[in-house]
Amino acid sequence: MANLSQPSEFVLSGFSSFGELQALLYGPFLMLYLLAFMGNTIIIVMVIADTHLHTPMYFFLANFSLLEILVTMTAVPRMLSDLLVPHKVITFTGCMVQFYFYFSLGSTSFLILTDMALDRFVAICHPLRYGTLMSRAVCVQLAGAAWSAPFLAMVPTVLSRAHLDYCHGNVINHFFCDSAPLLQLSCSDTRLLEFWDFLMALAFVLSSFLVTLISYGYIVTTVLRIPSASSRRKTFSTCGSHLTLVFIGYSSTIFLYVRPGKAHSVQVRKVVALVTSVLTPFLNPFILTFRNETVKTVLQGQMQRLKGLCKAQ
Repeated sequence: MANLSQPSEFVLSGFSSFGELQALLYGPFLMLYLLAFMGNTIIIVMVIADTHLHTPMYFFLANFSLLEILVTMTAVPRMLSDLLVPHKVITFTGCMVQFYFYFSLGSTSFLILTDMALDRFVAICHPLRYGTLMSRAVCVQLAGAAWSAPFLAMVPTVLSRAHLDYCHGNVINHFFCDSAPLLQLSCSDTRLLEFWDFLMALAFVLSSFLVTLISYGYIVTTVLRIPSASSRRKTFSTCGSHLTLVFIGYSSTIFLYVRPGKAHSVQVRKVVALVTSVLTPFLNPFILTFRNETVKTVLQGQMQRLKGLCKAQ
């Protein structure tokens, strides 16, 4: 027990229950990962390259796409490599680092979604003051707070995991170092840690979700007062893609992490984690391009420009 209290490495069971069939998952998961990476990268490049997208809305959108790339990079490449090897070993330090960045980046993405909601609230409800309230300095400060707060708050969280006694073996029944599977291996009293995790979820998930809901409550009230039906549809369409992202992002995360510690079965956690780390980053670029007329126009213009360059050569 003393030897296992601080293991030098963990074993990620991942999808070992599939046996040799787990190798068949490699192709589909790799394709989703590459498409998610390329789709979000295209959005970032578009926002940087096209002056029409140099607005607060697309500044936050580029931040969100970058976060989607980074979150998937913390878990998915490791998961893909483990599908092809019999021994899925990760060092103790590597596990703690993965835990830290996965949850720090994930929390940041929710705060950026809230920044996007606040931007739409100011643009629609206070259009005459939009340039002042959402100046470049304000946007940078909002984004900076969204990036820094979770990374600072996660320091005590990951340090507490690092000092637990892991007496129930070193096999993590997951494809990455998630919170609940780590707590299940510990023989320490984890009730305080579970309560801390719940407080973190309240701070970064539920509170940001509440701010987003309140913002859209005011937005809907304001839009319904617009006399022109076409203007109402146009205004709602600019918010449609963001609302879709909010629904997909918050629903799965609230389901998993707002309930304290070890509330869900391992298989449920794996499935929902796959949705948040593989499927959602793949879908987001399509949601943003298909539901946003400005992004579609810019993307079509960039494609035509590339075709023109190719013909000229």
